[in-house]
Amino acid sequence: MKNTLQKIIDQNKVEEKAYADSLQAEIKSPKTSDDRRNFLKKTALGGIALSSFMGYSFEDRVAETTSKVNRASAPSELKITDMRYVVTNVMGGTPIIKIETNQGIHGLGEVRDAADVKYALMLKSRILGMNPCNVEKIFKSIKQFGGPSRQAGGVCAVEMALWDLCGKAYNVPAWQLMGGRYRDKVRLYADTPEANSPEEQQRLIDFRVKEQGYTWLKMDVSIGELKGKKDTVVNGKFWEDSKGSLNQWGDQRNYMSYGNTMHPFTQIQITEKGLEHLQQVVEDVRNMVGYEIPISTDHYGHFDMNNNIRLAKALEKYRLAWFEDMVPWQYTEQWKEITRSIETPTTTGEDIYLLKDFIPLIHQRAVDIVHPDLASSGGLLETKRIADYAEEFGIAMAMHQAGTPVSFMANVHCAAASQNFLALEHHSVDLPWWEDLVTTVGGFKMIDKGFATVPLTAPGLGIELNEEVLKKHIHPKDKSYFAPTDKWDALMSHDRTYS
Repeated sequence: MKNTLQKIIDQNKVEEKAYADSLQAEIKSPKTSDDRRNFLKKTALGGIALSSFMGYSFEDRVAETTSKVNRASAPSELKITDMRYVVTNVMGGTPIIKIETNQGIHGLGEVRDAADVKYALMLKSRILGMNPCNVEKIFKSIKQFGGPSRQAGGVCAVEMALWDLCGKAYNVPAWQLMGGRYRDKVRLYADTPEANSPEEQQRLIDFRVKEQGYTWLKMDVSIGELKGKKDTVVNGKFWEDSKGSLNQWGDQRNYMSYGNTMHPFTQIQITEKGLEHLQQVVEDVRNMVGYEIPISTDHYGHFDMNNNIRLAKALEKYRLAWFEDMVPWQYTEQWKEITRSIETPTTTGEDIYLLKDFIPLIHQRAVDIVHPDLASSGGLLETKRIADYAEEFGIAMAMHQAGTPVSFMANVHCAAASQNFLALEHHSVDLPWWEDLVTTVGGFKMIDKGFATVPLTAPGLGIELNEEVLKKHIHPKDKSYFAPTDKWDALMSHDRTYS
């Protein structure tokens, strides 16, 4: 056997030398054109110049041709080795997680704004040792630990980080892993906070439209605007907090507070005088903005379906882009009635986890637009599924986002891959350091004139952390910075959901 193999090797060397000699002769021949000569010199055997392989054995030549291949990632051999985190000062404390691997590449994910990082840390023991490129397989094993709104933050953070890792391992953008892209830039809508005066409101709008180039805005039309205005609200005094406000964000320690009471159960009503005042608020903003730019609305207060319909009808003439979260998302029949009763588009979904809970709203066409938050809805792939499912029923998708550039870019990739996409929320327009929390791979501009740039070649999410800036914006409640999380390594439960 050895003699036979040696004969093959020897014969191969003879043939290689003869082939090399013939190429050399062709190069030296005066009849060979310059183009052909250059081609022979530069492209013979995978781009190696002829002079560099003359006389090489077959084994030597293979070694030479593969010597510059990037071996930083062998996707089939990737293993998750660690998960660490930092809590940023964005939106009252938004955690970024980093999933490490045995090959030195890592993935970035984000736990939804103001959610507890433990939602992600408790998943660490369940993913250690797994191949991060098996994204769907891992997602199916951990999705049982997600729930509505911020309860899904950990599952979604892990899913984001896995797609970032997978894209880096295969050297492709995350949108490519979603099936390709429909657009090279993603339209953004900018939140515009309530102001204390028309002048301040104008300044905020001008900054967004004239300086930043945004082409879509969103405003609150809250009964908070009616504070202190006599005879504008019925039954408001009963629900006021110590500051005389109807604070819909609620007292976390008081389950029966106004903010923690679902809309149908407050019996708050808006009077005609109150409606007239809210009409004036919207008219002032519409006059400042004009009619070319869409204006979406949100955060009306906690009052029932009938009052929401009255409010919507009072504001119809201003041609608003949508009414958002008028009642809790769980009330499909109420959403259906609101949508049937008004002309302005309706939307909900930022607190819905997984496609299964969007399906009733979509099947019954209870809303005109679905509005998932990718950091709650299940991550990139599940949100893409939500978009595709809604598209089949003629329903568009806008996207809620109020976090760091990590979840922002995850949304950008998903939006790029979804045909029925309208606009993505940007909640941190007024934070000058927000974009600087990360650097873009290849130096692309993350936001340009009101649009997010879809990275065409940068792998994964297309960003890396800017540690110098990030360290300046750590939330004071937890100043650890990607510290060891060994106490979360051990799996201490049997998680199967069936017997």
